[in-house]
Amino acid sequence: MAPSKKVLMLCGDYMEDYEAAVPFYSLAGLGVAVHCAAPGKAPGDPCLTAVHDFLGYELYTELPGHRFRVTADFAAAAADPSAYDALVVPGGRFVEQLSVDPEAVALVKAFAGELRRPVVLTCHSQVLLAAAGAMGGVRCTAFFSLRPVVELAGGTWVEPDPLSLCVADGHVLTAIGWPAHGEVIAQLLRALGGRVLGGRGQGVLFLCADYVDDYEANVPFRALAGVGCRVEAACPTKRKGEPCVTAIYDDVAGAVSDEKRGHNFVMTVDWAGIDVDDYECVVVPGGRSPELLVTNEKAVALVGQFAAKGKVVASIDQGHLVLAAAGLLKGKRCASGVPMRVISNLAGAAAVEPEGAVADGKLVTAASWPDLAEFIARLVDLLGITVSF
Repeated sequence: MAPSKKVLMLCGDYMEDYEAAVPFYSLAGLGVAVHCAAPGKAPGDPCLTAVHDFLGYELYTELPGHRFRVTADFAAAAADPSAYDALVVPGGRFVEQLSVDPEAVALVKAFAGELRRPVVLTCHSQVLLAAAGAMGGVRCTAFFSLRPVVELAGGTWVEPDPLSLCVADGHVLTAIGWPAHGEVIAQLLRALGGRVLGGRGQGVLFLCADYVDDYEANVPFRALAGVGCRVEAACPTKRKGEPCVTAIYDDVAGAVSDEKRGHNFVMTVDWAGIDVDDYECVVVPGGRSPELLVTNEKAVALVGQFAAKGKVVASIDQGHLVLAAAGLLKGKRCASGVPMRVISNLAGAAAVEPEGAVADGKLVTAASWPDLAEFIARLVDLLGITVSF
């Protein structure tokens, strides 16, 4: 069935990496079409993204992210914004350029003004609402440095406390940035007329270690939070509140991708306090993290306990290594990228798909992060969650 809702995401070089990827893959996985357009770029052209996180300095550090490909023509989208049900604008330095681009400003003004359709603004992209003259009287949050911008433009500043806060004032949805993505997704689905059934309170545990894949950990984590799941992250060697550093592996066809440092992914529960009965699902993202997890007998045993109790077990790419060690791939269909294909076969997989996401009973596997939309869709289905419009 074709998606009944269509969202436009306004993109550009040095937009925040998570703030582009999370809505793109999450919404697609939940049945919403997302078209990504950038002034001056054609469909297929890449936008360079930026990783913004606090790494021990007074201000966030900017690191290089992924190459995020545009999927739609900006001129066509700007000519007929009424073809879209909502507009999403990630944060990042690219909004400085867009704020003086008449067509980009007009597009934001159309959604915020004439069309009065949902507009999602995160981190620094709220400056576009000010540039469009549409901030007046709007309750708005953003990154802390934008408070004077909001107030100078006639808006009412809302402190981003907690950092997961998404402020919905009519059709305008604002947040400090990617830490609020779970609530942003939930509020946007609601603003689009969506109804979510089955997700409330279901527990999903993400099993991580240092150098977990940046997208593969955070994107499904936020997507599942957006449909009401209680998502937690744990590492055998870290306590609640401690971060796992993530790694970025960019999508380079026909070559081994380079590795870059990504965001911090903070653990939300202590390992010692984990009770399998508190969760319906465990997710093992890829990256180099599984090389640590597979050496920890308790981590491998924990994944095995989920399977033994008939719960959903999911992994992406190198995460399959932990499933193989737990004996969970034997006789199963799975999707494996190049790094895990031989290992999946050695572990007794009945069939190995080279791409996409596969569900076999309560087991969900995906080949790599470009398959995240399908991975999220299969997880949501197995958890009995439905999103309808």
